[in-house]
Amino acid sequence: MPAQAQKFLAIAVNSNLDSNDRDSVITLREAIMLANGKLAVHQLTTAEARQVSPSSQPSPQRHDIDFRELSDPKILLQSALPDLITPIAIDGTTHPAYQSDRGFSVEIPIPKPVVTITPAPQVQIMRGLSITSDNVSIKGLSIYGFNSRHYETAVTPLGDIFISHRLPPPITTEQQPPAQFAPFHDRDRPAKRVIIEDNWLGIPPDGSMPAQPSAFGIYLFHGIQTNISRNLIANHQGSGIITAVDSRDSVIQQNVIQGNGFDGMPDAIRLEGNIDRMQIRSNIICGNAGAAVFLFKPEGAIRVQDNSVKFNSRFYRRSAIHLMGRGHIVSDNRISNQTGSGVTVEGFPGSDRNIIRQNQFQFIEGLDIDLIHRRNVGERDFRVGDGRNPKRDSYYRRVDTGNAAINSPEFLANVFNRIDGKVGIDGIADPHTEVDIYRVKGKGLAELLITIKTNAEGKFSHRFDNLQAGDTLSAIATDPEFGTSEPAHHVRIAELNQPVPVMPPDPRLSPQCTTPPPPPVDIEPPPPPPPPAPPTLQLPRQVHFALDEDFISKASAKVLDKIVMALKTYPSITLELIGHTDPRATDAYNIELGLRRSRSVSRYLRSQGVAPERIVVRSQGESQRLTNQSDVINYARDRRVEFFLFNTQGIEIQLIDQQEDIQIEGR
Repeated sequence: MPAQAQKFLAIAVNSNLDSNDRDSVITLREAIMLANGKLAVHQLTTAEARQVSPSSQPSPQRHDIDFRELSDPKILLQSALPDLITPIAIDGTTHPAYQSDRGFSVEIPIPKPVVTITPAPQVQIMRGLSITSDNVSIKGLSIYGFNSRHYETAVTPLGDIFISHRLPPPITTEQQPPAQFAPFHDRDRPAKRVIIEDNWLGIPPDGSMPAQPSAFGIYLFHGIQTNISRNLIANHQGSGIITAVDSRDSVIQQNVIQGNGFDGMPDAIRLEGNIDRMQIRSNIICGNAGAAVFLFKPEGAIRVQDNSVKFNSRFYRRSAIHLMGRGHIVSDNRISNQTGSGVTVEGFPGSDRNIIRQNQFQFIEGLDIDLIHRRNVGERDFRVGDGRNPKRDSYYRRVDTGNAAINSPEFLANVFNRIDGKVGIDGIADPHTEVDIYRVKGKGLAELLITIKTNAEGKFSHRFDNLQAGDTLSAIATDPEFGTSEPAHHVRIAELNQPVPVMPPDPRLSPQCTTPPPPPVDIEPPPPPPPPAPPTLQLPRQVHFALDEDFISKASAKVLDKIVMALKTYPSITLELIGHTDPRATDAYNIELGLRRSRSVSRYLRSQGVAPERIVVRSQGESQRLTNQSDVINYARDRRVEFFLFNTQGIEIQLIDQQEDIQIEGR
């Protein structure tokens, strides 16, 4: 007898309560239970049953949960929702107040959601939506506030959205856990074809920073062919997107991922496990605490393409994109204002055949491309890179350096002269490699000029007619067998018999992740012009902390409000926070304590509306005391976070020492 086709339902949620009672309304919890088959239609009251009908789709593939009749769209959960164990579409765009034509940014128009899912006050819930089925769609929701009380490492994976196979029940007499050498049973199949689109994760519809941030955004624990598109992913303690076991053939595209990682895993996208054929494309990744994309001992190869990566590593100095493994492609990305290298390739575990081409780099505090030696496996090397490599002098360098130690190109002169408007460029690289020659702007490989191939002796040359005196050039070499090299030393262009002209510094980007859309002309008047710059702006130099503490006192909050007002008035200003301690602990402890203090200040500023891409967090520990005096008053002065302001654009700023918030122990 043939199997009966599954009957899919259309379920209208018309209450924001979190209950499963026989009454006159359908809650989101009841809708999920109906779709899961844990609640039957015949168990509903007559009024409830009117909210449920067979799917009207011609060939339905999943249950549909809509919010057309939901008056109050904020759903406050009292406990975790049931796992989604069957194909379900939860569609917040069905709410009547949803405006699909009003995005929050010009670059990627992600509409503001209306329907919100968050824990009730004083309620702790680890996960927002847990997906363990194929063909699930989550669309148009605001999901935030999902976390737990944990120490540095959470025991249970947390997140706004958690995607995995069906987890074993906690009673091991019913199902024994797998052996240590086999993480899962054969029947534990990853969820397939999950779609996450047009959501705001980690952030409420008003765009504010929630009082209780979520731990992670999307925890792709065990799911393949996942499509994560057009989401705003922000304000998480850890990564915005993190993978674990198997996420093959997944796509992360057209998302805005910003302000994540300041209290946990710092990287915007953290990839582990089997990530083969994953694509990360056309995203804006900005203002995160660590790297934009960080790969750690993965299986398989991915493509990172056409992303805008800027103002990351606000807390940890890391490269923008950190690669481990073989065969990754990083192309057509715009990487700028990075407090670390642009792209790093690990030497251990062995990583080669990584192609890094047609990217734009500007204002990188390190090499644009850094190939790491396998002996350099310290924490700093994993974060930043190990600097420029010497020329390969042994075959063994092939196995101990990222991308098999392919040599960077070498120009045959430091300065090339223009003659009759033309410049001949000559150099050497590895034989039969492709050399990309770039014009340098903002100290980085900013504009690809031409690609030429070296001959059997490794020589290359080209005659340019589009270069000007004062231009700076560099180059990278690529061999498909080994990968892409580090950049060549810069060379300059000058007129014949003339000195190289001194060029003005290249302008920096404004510290802004996205551009808000203009307000409707018929609703809001145009914004007033910015106030003229005062002759002098006086601001506090520091805030102070109690002994061995990192919380912001009420007095310190009043001091910080002056900084907030200045940053909101002058949006070009960026801020570096340096945490300090008194000397009464180990160096390592005090470095960490200084970080906690500067991170607390950063958290307060962000909670007051200061964008994370404008804040850099650092620590000096006990290394920069104000005096050598050993008494409680001078110790209290040492316990501080200092402010350093940049990009003031002509505004004269005086930083004034203040002690209004000083906290002396024992008083």
